[in-house]
Amino acid sequence: MSFDEAGHRLFVTTRNPGKLIVLNTDSGKVVTSLPCVGDNDDMAYDSASKRIYISGSGFVDVYHQKDADHYDQIGHVSTVFKARTSVLVPELKKYYLGIPHHGTTAAAVRVYDVMPGLACLSRASYHPEIVSCFTP
Repeated sequence: MSFDEAGHRLFVTTRNPGKLIVLNTDSGKVVTSLPCVGDNDDMAYDSASKRIYISGSGFVDVYHQKDADHYDQIGHVSTVFKARTSVLVPELKKYYLGIPHHGTTAAAVRVYDVMPGLACLSRASYHPEIVSCFTP
């Protein structure tokens, strides 16, 4: 769960099927629901950029809050199998994603730069290429 205090919106997800549900905290009513990555584990809301980040198995979905009642999916960033534990640190403009050990994939923490003006995350570690990028 994440909370937009100023907009009176509570963001929750379901895992199967993956769904982002936006609730009005004044009325308790569902404002909207959108499909999102399944088997999700973590969600973060950045009030400065009006973005919601949801990490699930194999992807991070990024949504832009146009206003309190309208949301667009602006990113579907490919990650790796079962990489769904994450944290956003807006002050550093960093997004950290835990990568579990699986098969030949070693456990790691991937660090992404949160790109201003773009709905994307850029790998900040040894692979500086942009992973996924969409304009709002």
